[in-house]
Amino acid sequence: MSALPKTIPDETTLDELLSRPTPALTALMQRLEGDLIIPGIAGKMGVTLGMLAARTIAAAGVRKRVIGVARFTDKTARATLETYGVETLHCDLLDREAVAALPRVPNVIYMAGRKFGTQEDTDLTWALNVIAPENVAQHFRDSRIVAFSTGCVYPLVTAASGGCTEDEPPAPVGEYAQSCLGRERVFGYHSRIHGARVCLVRLNYAIDLRYGVLHDIGQRVYAGLPVDLSASHFNAIWQGDANRQALLCLEHCTVPAAILNVTGPETISVRFVAETFGRLFGREARFTGHDENARMYLSNAATATALFGYPSVTLMQMIRWQAEWIKAGGRTLDKPTHFEVTDGKF
Repeated sequence: MSALPKTIPDETTLDELLSRPTPALTALMQRLEGDLIIPGIAGKMGVTLGMLAARTIAAAGVRKRVIGVARFTDKTARATLETYGVETLHCDLLDREAVAALPRVPNVIYMAGRKFGTQEDTDLTWALNVIAPENVAQHFRDSRIVAFSTGCVYPLVTAASGGCTEDEPPAPVGEYAQSCLGRERVFGYHSRIHGARVCLVRLNYAIDLRYGVLHDIGQRVYAGLPVDLSASHFNAIWQGDANRQALLCLEHCTVPAAILNVTGPETISVRFVAETFGRLFGREARFTGHDENARMYLSNAATATALFGYPSVTLMQMIRWQAEWIKAGGRTLDKPTHFEVTDGKF
C-alpha cells in the first residue's frame, strides 16, 4: 500500500484513501470466482467499499462485475459508484419480488440496515433488519454472503474485560440490537438449512473523517462542549481497513455461519482521545459523566487481526487526520454515532 499522507485536504483524497487496493485484496480478486453484488451499497460505508471492489478488480487485471443495489435516494452516491465502474440497480430490499429479480452472483456483501430512529418506528427497524435479510438470504442462498452486523449484539462489558470475543453469547439491549441479532439469525438459518456460506461481520466503529466516534469527540472538544464519559472506552477502525477486511471475509464464509469481529485492536479511552484533541486544538477538553465502573459495547478483534494483520492506519494517525479535518471545516455527514448510548435507545 502506498505511503499515507500527513493530512487529508479534501473528500477526493479521503475517498481515494478509503478505497485504495492492497496486494492481499488484488490476490483475492485473482482467486475469487464470479461477480460481486452489494445490497445496501448507498449507506455511509457502502460507497467506498464498492469503489474499493471496483478498483481492486481493475488492479488485478480480471473481469468481474460489481453490482451495487439500493434505493439510491442520494443521486450523488449512485453517480460516484458508476464513475468507478460499479453497475447500479434500484431495488427496495423489502420487496420480495424485486429482490428475486436481482442477478444471482456467487459473491454477496450485505450492507443494508437501520439504526437511528428505532424508538419512533420500531416496526420499520425490524422490517429492514430482519425481513430484508430474509429476502436476500433466500435469493442468494447458493452464494457466499458476507453480512454486516454490529458489536451491539454483545452484552455491555467493562474496559478491563478486553472486549467480547466471537464466543460471547449475544445479549442485545434494546430493539435495535435485538433486530440486528434477528438479522444474524436469518442468515444463520439459511446457512444451516440451505447450505449458504456466510460470514457475519460484527463491526464497531468505522472511522471516516466525515462521521464516526473520533469525529463526534473531536467536534465537541473543538466547540468547547463537554465529552460524555458514560461509555469510557470504545473500539474503532479506519474505514478503509474495515472495507478491505470485509472483502477478504469472502474467503471466510462457512457453513454454519462464521462470526468475526471487525474493529481495531485497541480498547480506546474516550478521555485520552478527548485530551489528545485538546492538545491538537490548543484548548482544554471538558467532560461530563463518570467513567468509573462503566459498561459499554466493546469487541475483541484478536481473531480478525490474526487473519488480516494490524490495520494500516493507527489510532494516532486517525486522530491527527480528524483534527486537521475539523480545523479546516471539512464536510460532516451530521450523523452522530451515539457511541455513548448504553440503554439501546437510538
